[in-house]
Order: sequence, then C-alpha cells, then structure tokens
Amino acid sequence: MRQFFVWVFLAFFAVLSGPANAQQSSWIQIEAQPSLREGSERARAYAGVFQNVNGFSIGSGWYAIALGPFTEAGAEAHRVQLRRENLIPRDSFVVDGAAFRQKFWPIGADTRNHAPAPDPVETTDQTTAVEPTVVAPPPPPSDETPREARKAEAQLTRDERKLLQVALQWEGFYTSAIDGAFGRGTRGAMADYQAAKGYEETGILTTKQRGELITAYNAILAGLGLAPVREQAAGIEINIPTALVEFEKYEPPFVHYRSKTDNGVRMLLISQVGDQATLFGLYDIMQTLAIVPTEGERNRRDNSFVLTGQDETIQSYTYAALKGGMVKGFTLIWPTGDEKRRGRVIEEMRASFKPFGDTALDETLGEPSPDQRIDLVAGLEIRKPTISRSGFYVDAGGRVLTTLEAVQNCTRISLDDTYDAEVTFVDEALGIALLTPLESLSPSSHANFRTTVPRINAEVAISGYSYEGALGAATMTFGKLADIRGLKGEAELRRLTVNAQDGDAGGPVFDMTGSVLGMLLPKTQANGQRLPDEVSFAISAEAMGAALAENGVTISASQPGGAMAPEDLTTIGTDMTVLVSCWN
Repeated sequence: MRQFFVWVFLAFFAVLSGPANAQQSSWIQIEAQPSLREGSERARAYAGVFQNVNGFSIGSGWYAIALGPFTEAGAEAHRVQLRRENLIPRDSFVVDGAAFRQKFWPIGADTRNHAPAPDPVETTDQTTAVEPTVVAPPPPPSDETPREARKAEAQLTRDERKLLQVALQWEGFYTSAIDGAFGRGTRGAMADYQAAKGYEETGILTTKQRGELITAYNAILAGLGLAPVREQAAGIEINIPTALVEFEKYEPPFVHYRSKTDNGVRMLLISQVGDQATLFGLYDIMQTLAIVPTEGERNRRDNSFVLTGQDETIQSYTYAALKGGMVKGFTLIWPTGDEKRRGRVIEEMRASFKPFGDTALDETLGEPSPDQRIDLVAGLEIRKPTISRSGFYVDAGGRVLTTLEAVQNCTRISLDDTYDAEVTFVDEALGIALLTPLESLSPSSHANFRTTVPRINAEVAISGYSYEGALGAATMTFGKLADIRGLKGEAELRRLTVNAQDGDAGGPVFDMTGSVLGMLLPKTQANGQRLPDEVSFAISAEAMGAALAENGVTISASQPGGAMAPEDLTTIGTDMTVLVSCWN
C-alpha cells in the first residue's frame, strides 16, 4: 500500500512539472505550410541559415516552421532582431508551443523540452559614430554556407558592419543610413551585390564576399599617395593625395596646391583670422570663382559651410568652419568623370582635417604674382559670363530693355551681377528683349521716352557698360545724331556718329534733355558685317514704345525741357543703366 502512494505521488508530480516546464519555452513561428512536403522543403531552406529550425504539425493539415526554443523575452528579442535584418517574414510571431504536435523537422529529434537559447545581444544601437576609413580586408577563405556566413557575420564589430554599409553605398547598392544595423535595406543591398557578382542571392555576405567588397573599396585609393601634411603657416593638418598635387604658393587666405601632372587635380587650404562675417564673406566670394561652378550644393550654417560645384570639366568641393576666431578649410578641384576616387579622397580629407594652434596665414605671406589681374582673387580666376551688355529700366517695377544679343542661349541672366532675371518677350525684327527680375526691384530712375522726332546733327549721349562691367559702373559716351533713318530708309532706326564699344549695346541713347530717343544696337549686324568705328545704329523710341505697349508694358513719355548739364545727364544715365550678363 505504501508503494502504491509513492507511485501516485510521482505521477502527480510529473503531471504538474511537465506542463510547467513546457510553458518555460517560447518559439518564433515563421511560416505555416498546407502540406508536409512544402513544410519540409521550407524547413530545409531555413536550416541552411539557422541552427535552431524546427517543424511541427499543428493540425487541420497544416505544418509550422519555428525557431527555438527561447525564453519568452528571448524569443521576442530574437524576433525583432531577425525581422530588422530581413531574415524572417515580417508577420512572424512568438508562440508558447502549446499547439505543436508531432515533430517532422529535424527528423528524429524533439526540441520542445530543450533548454531555451540565451537572449541575443542587441546590435542595432543607433548612436552616431565616425565612419571607418581604410580597414584591412579579412583573408579570403573558401566560400561558406549561409549558416556559416551568418555565424561569421555575427562576429563583426560595429565599425566593421558600418564599413560594409559604406562599401555597399560606394558600389551603388545601398542608400540608407550608415548605422551598422543590418536591416531590410542592408540585406536587400547585399542580395543586389551578390546578384551583380553572380553569387547566390542570400542577403548574407560570406567572408569571401565581404573581403572582395572591402578590397575593391580600398583599392580605389591605390596610387593616390594619401598622406598627412602639416601646413605650419596655415595651422592645418590634413591627409592629401600627394601623388597628384604639390605645394605651389601662398596667396592668403589660400595655400595653393597644383597638379603634379596633367591630371587636373588641384587643392586649396583656407586659413584666415576672422569672425562669422568673414566666414559668410568667404562663402559669397567662393561662389564667384571659376573653380566653383554654379551647379551644386550650397549649404551655409552659422559656423561652417559646404560648397560643391560641377560642370562638364570639373567638380569642386569646399568645406570651411569658424572656430576660435579663425576660418579654416579646404577646396578640392577634381576632373569630371572620376567620381569614385574623388568621393573617397573627400571622405579622407574631411575625416583627417584638423586645425591646430592659434595661427592663420599671414596676409603678407608670399610674393605678388607677375600674372596678377583684376579678375583674380588671391590667384583664383573669377567666374565670367559668356557675354555682358547694357540695358535700362523701362518702368518703376524694374523691368529692363536690352539687346537680343545679350540674352540668347543663356542658362542664367543676371542684372548688375546681383539679381536674376527672365526673358519676358523678344522682338527679333527689332533686336530687343524685355527682362523681368525674379525679385521685386525699385529702381531710382527709369526711362522717359521721347515722343517727337529728334533733329539731325543734334548732340546725343549713350549710357552703357562699355567694358562689360570691368569699370563697375556705366559710362557716358557723347556723339551726334547723323540721320533719323537707316541706310535703306528704315524709319525705326536712328544712325549715330559715336565711338561706342561692344558693351554699350543695349544701353539707352539720350538727347540733351535726358529723354530716351533710342536703344543702341550691336556694331556687328545680323549679316556678320561690322560697322565702322564711328558708326552705330539705335532702335527708335517710337518703335520700342509700340513693342512694349503690345506686350502690356506702360511707358513714361518725356516732357518738354531744356538741355541738361553733362554731369546731370551722367547721373540719370548711371541710375537707369543696367549691366546685363548671360551665364552658361
């Protein structure tokens, strides 16, 4: 009888302890298939990646594939991590295994009562870190199975994982954040890289594949001679491509580095004492230079800026920052068409850029260049327009009339090198164009058109940018009205005897009362012939007024008055005349 109670006690304990132990295990159910054959095939596929794949019958003809066992917390942590890495379906969920029946995978094994796997170590910290630069690639062993690849991948440090993302981005496969977390985007990029290289698209790079990727990423730097340079006078330490550039000269605030060969690569170091106004002034000046093409990023902050520019021949990158009362930075000029090497060099220069000390370039450092010109800034050529001509304000809203020659085939049109404008209308027969500024202007003076026929041989004056803006202001050129018609009797033309320059074309022609009697036309005519030096033609005020009225522009008519003093006429002309520039 006593033995009977012992057996009852043991049986009762087994009933209590069995379910309790079963409840300690949790599983990640990743799929369910409607047949044993499909369930076995999917379990076999997952077993190529994971070591803890299990298959159970769950009744009604369905077969579940699950990972486990885990603790309850561990199962959820694993599910989140594997979903983030795009290794399991997004609808995977945690179960307690109560619905699991007969086990069909692995064949002959039962893992439902095995000890749960340890919780995973979180590897998706979003803290920003400095991107690694050149890292020696791992040795290229023989290729691995997906399971082996995942196991090897788990040993990577955070910086190594970020480097893989950088290399995938550099190859053009990855476009998301460099965070070291292998989520859906990274897995997709890895699969795309594998497809491009002819590998099986598992989304998990093998050690060999990682080695090939990093080797290719680092190989681009071969032959550039990247090495640290400590420029004592500028107070800057930075890695530069010493195989491509060499020191040329000091022209404060720049240290110039020229190409060693005909590779077209050039570089500047920027160093000057200053404040925020100095930084902002440098930002504006750099954009006028030929080494900073107009197309590109313009990003100015309170204490730093980045300028990029590109055209059909060069790409440039400029970085400058204000710290401790000094503005320091660098510019890299690189030939177009070599973007991968350029991008890597910029990464290295930014990562290694280090201002030091309390010194900046002495403004007296260096000798004046024998090639110095007014269109150079510290030895750098100012960007110049394709063509510059004159124009003049025709109304109080700031609209400008100019010659058609000044605005043909332009990607950008500027007024006085400051305001952008667009073409409102052109009259090809007259050779005139009306420009409207993109922002509202209020000129101090605009044209008053003469409404009566002028007298032949009367004195006239032309206001214009004779030297296409080199003098900084319009000048007055005096002459005479030779005829009120063209050589073939054209009523819309006025023939002038005056020594006008090419830059004067488009400028207003005044009588001595300050009224506009015409607009100067180019000396080179439509047939290609150039007029004699003392001969010019102007479009009459009547013809211009009619064209403007047809296009909705109301003009001001002049009132009778006496002759002005030359200095007063010059003031009116200077206030009214505009430098019109065409940029490409």
